[in-house]
Amino acid sequence: MNIENAQLAVDEWIKEHGVRYFNELTNMAQLTEEVGEVARIIARRYGEQSEKESDKNKDLGEELADVVFVVLCLANQTGVDLQRAFDKKLDLKTRRDHDRHHNNKKLK
Repeated sequence: MNIENAQLAVDEWIKEHGVRYFNELTNMAQLTEEVGEVARIIARRYGEQSEKESDKNKDLGEELADVVFVVLCLANQTGVDLQRAFDKKLDLKTRRDHDRHHNNKKLK
């Protein structure tokens, strides 16, 4: 599924199951919460913090999907064509960063 189709799928889900979008500030708070859950898993599973027993069954993929869902909601309700924005960003990063990263001794 491409980003455009994902935005449409989220919009259809909201209309069918969610009644309406939460307002932008509420969704921003939700996004922050979801990113925090991703950070918690990464910090404990891949970082130096100890993983609590209650966190061991947390699904990183599910938490990342929560982040994507809320980002798609925010894009929909603010009129952002995320597919177009992503394609534009990827093109910019490709042109700007190709040599920069290949010449970075820290990445060798």
